Amino acid sequence: MTMLRRVRLSSVLLLGISGAVSPIPALAQSLPTRPGTCVATTVSSIGTRLVDGRTGRPIHGSGSSVRFANGGVQVSYDDVDAIRRSRVGDQVFFCLISIPQDCPPGDPRGRVYTTTNRRTLESWTLPDAQHMCGGA
Repeated sequence: MTMLRRVRLSSVLLLGISGAVSPIPALAQSLPTRPGTCVATTVSSIGTRLVDGRTGRPIHGSGSSVRFANGGVQVSYDDVDAIRRSRVGDQVFFCLISIPQDCPPGDPRGRVYTTTNRRTLESWTLPDAQHMCGGA
């Protein structure tokens, strides 16, 4: 008889079959809402921070951007090697590090996240926008 056992551990679902335990990312997790919490998601796109408004082509040297299946975004003015080495579909842990305080109503920008790519085992920490709340 095969025994199926599920245990929720932070944002990772552990599935044990016949005593073997392996991590399986929980699917369709939303953005983390409290600093120090993480969710499992996947990379949905990787690009430059800026694109040419006329041609839609990436502007190399303008920085990095990465989007996730759960709606998360990270942006940097620098070209981030760990993002460049990531691939669409890579499984990641997406962790909320901080939420800015005293922001104008309706301006949620400036949340900082640390992402760890499960394939490359590289991590990066970046905000969700080019500017903090109340900025440009």
